[in-house]
Amino acid sequence: MQLSFQHLFFTLAFAFLSIAALVLAKSILIPLGLALLLSFILHPLHKKLHQKKFGNIGAALTVMLLFFLILLGILTFFSAEILSLSDQLTDFGDKLMAIFTDTVVFLNENYSFLGNLEKDQLLEEGRAWLKDAGAGLLGKTFSSTASFLTGMFTMIIYTFLFLIYKEGLVKAFVKFGPEGKEKEYRAMLKNIQQVGQKYLSGMLTLIVILGLANSTGLWIIGLDNPFLFGFLAATLSIIPYIGTTIGASIPVLYAFMSNDELWVPLAVAVMFWLIQVIESNFLSPKVVGNSVNVNAFAAILSLIVGASVWGVAGMVLFLPFAAMLKAICESYVPLQPLALLIGQDSFSEKPKKS
Repeated sequence: MQLSFQHLFFTLAFAFLSIAALVLAKSILIPLGLALLLSFILHPLHKKLHQKKFGNIGAALTVMLLFFLILLGILTFFSAEILSLSDQLTDFGDKLMAIFTDTVVFLNENYSFLGNLEKDQLLEEGRAWLKDAGAGLLGKTFSSTASFLTGMFTMIIYTFLFLIYKEGLVKAFVKFGPEGKEKEYRAMLKNIQQVGQKYLSGMLTLIVILGLANSTGLWIIGLDNPFLFGFLAATLSIIPYIGTTIGASIPVLYAFMSNDELWVPLAVAVMFWLIQVIESNFLSPKVVGNSVNVNAFAAILSLIVGASVWGVAGMVLFLPFAAMLKAICESYVPLQPLALLIGQDSFSEKPKKS
């Protein structure tokens, strides 16, 4: 077997240019990728409305209006919960600052690394620092909110265009294939659409189930704002592997800081652990199923690459994109080894008994 340095060079150059393009054009590609997945899940409803003589544009407008109303309801719910929590967050910050100052004063009294230091002086300096940091954080929050709303508006426009032009887009992509392979290319595109649709619909269903389970458990324990923390943890679970840990850590930390009894944060931690065990072993296989069919190594690699390229959006998008890439590679004989590397079928096969 001879190694072709020319092919290796072109492969590495293509990979480097692809990553550079993803980084440079992320402001365009992130809402485009989100819109693609959203159009996959909205396609069945758009198709039914289209068949009921709504018209192509009328069906797309109706679907987008329903999506916008649902999104508005979700944002209103979270905004109301956050506003009701704002007073408690102030007390939470004061308590956190008091613990920090007590720790610093205790260490300074025993090791004297800051000289003469009084608790009141440290509290005043801490409040002044928080005030300056809060002003900068407010500016960053405004900028982030403006960017989020711009990206959301762009995503909605892209989704609407995907819905009304889906037939033309499919015909155009089929033309890229050789003559006589139209049926195979249509089957490949349909498979890509089904992978994205099953993954996103399964994740949304899983978020609702986990959100209700988390909220019910936190309500029974007696934690404030159980629905906010419950659905926040469920929403963060769409980030593979680390999202669940982050989502559980927030209410555990809040329970530790807002309650004097130690059993409350311990109960919250145990509750999230039990729900995570049930979700991993029973809910995810039943709800999401084999729609992704990506092995652990490819999933972790897509998570790392996505975070490096697109940040949090990449951590969410690159896993379903890896599953779609697997569906594409399965349709091309030269790329089928890559599909085997991404999928989990070749890694989960049990050894035969001799």
